[in-house]
Amino acid sequence: MWREVLARAGIEQHTYELWVEDSEELNAVAAAGHMVGVTRFALERLPSGQLAAVLAHELGHHVGGHSWSGLLGYWYALPGRIAWRLMLILTYVAIRVSGLFFWAGPLFVVIVFGVLAIATIGFLYGLPLLVLLMPYLLAAVGRRAEFHADQQAAALGFAPMLAEVLSGLQASEQHAAAVAAAGGKRVKRQGALARLLDSHPAYPARLERLGPYLGPPTGAG
Repeated sequence: MWREVLARAGIEQHTYELWVEDSEELNAVAAAGHMVGVTRFALERLPSGQLAAVLAHELGHHVGGHSWSGLLGYWYALPGRIAWRLMLILTYVAIRVSGLFFWAGPLFVVIVFGVLAIATIGFLYGLPLLVLLMPYLLAAVGRRAEFHADQQAAALGFAPMLAEVLSGLQASEQHAAAVAAAGGKRVKRQGALARLLDSHPAYPARLERLGPYLGPPTGAG
């Protein structure tokens, strides 16, 4: 299957190396260093067409240069993530302190962060603010890379199989949430800011992007 994917893409077989990870999770990865990894679970459980689609998707990351850019982005995002954690701690402290002043509390929080913003813009040319935004910018780039890799796999003829994989993952996610809710567990929903840090788009969005490659439904006039 891997050889077929490479052949469809017009890539020589020695260009990339396929690795199999001994894992019970459904996963695959395009690693920097011209490697594509897939788990043993995916190798054993996915139908051949779906597995080929997953491999084609990971190959799309290599063709698009996403593996190296993602590795560099991870390291460049670390200062931003640390700074964001510090900002959350500072926010918590400011809110706790502001609670002592009752009606003046919200005003106190606004003043504190206003002073910080003005200071960073005036003395450091806004670079700390850019550091805080970096994780969000890199996550947006990551989501765009996922769409591009899906498109690459679809262009090779794997759109229907890739859609099956994404639909299955979406169904599994919904089933797990339903089981947790039925068991009385609180299902934690992501906030808007947390979703902006996701490196992968939501499954419905990816399936919608694959729509033009799937053709009309069977039996359509």
